[in-house]
Amino acid sequence: MADFSRCTAIVTGASRGIGLAIAQAILDGGGSVCITARREAELESALETLGAGDRAIAVAGASDDAAHRADAVRRTLDAFGSLDALVNNAATNPLYGPVIEADSDGVRKILEVNVLAPQAWTQEVWRAWMSERGGVVLNIASVSGIAVEPNLGAYGVSKAALIHLTRQLALELAPGVRVNALAPAVVKTRFARALYEDREELIARAYPLGRLGVPEDIAAAAAYLLSPDAAWVTGQTLVLDGGASLTSLLGADPF
Repeated sequence: MADFSRCTAIVTGASRGIGLAIAQAILDGGGSVCITARREAELESALETLGAGDRAIAVAGASDDAAHRADAVRRTLDAFGSLDALVNNAATNPLYGPVIEADSDGVRKILEVNVLAPQAWTQEVWRAWMSERGGVVLNIASVSGIAVEPNLGAYGVSKAALIHLTRQLALELAPGVRVNALAPAVVKTRFARALYEDREELIARAYPLGRLGVPEDIAAAAAYLLSPDAAWVTGQTLVLDGGASLTSLLGADPF
């Protein structure tokens, strides 16, 4: 288990799924967390699930809202006195279909939440803490940002941009701040439910490891990249796909 006893983190989009699992991993390692999401009731339920007492706080708001970002950073510093890690997990995908037919407002919203917000969150924590004291940033991207998919094009474009943003920020913020990303394939969360619901067994056949991902799979990889064990790792995107990309090289499309 990674040692997070000296770590305070903000995890966005953490009321459930991958974000909640990452927050749990940090707490299990002795750290403190601020979880954010849009709905206050869901955050309160998440805090009960985490069961971490005064080592966890929640701040409700939209990830792409500047006032919310500033409030979350301020309240984290007030509560814990440091801000050592940022996990940009919040994402949206209101569109399904060809990019050429996509509604411009929908594409704009995807880019605002999935690309511009992570940049702004990183800027906020950099200015408030990490520029002088260092830290680590982890962006949750997707295999959609690496492999072309027929009906998730706008989402894929945003995740491809997030992967490049990861590399850019890793260069700019070194040596004090490490910046990495994770690129999961289909993970069993409410966010991804439409991709596997009622056909999970069929989709899982395309994965050499024989199953879809679960939030804990992603949290385990996140714990490594956030921890001192990854002290010489920055600018990297770790693909977590159960081996699915191996079969795609043979002409199949497992995603």
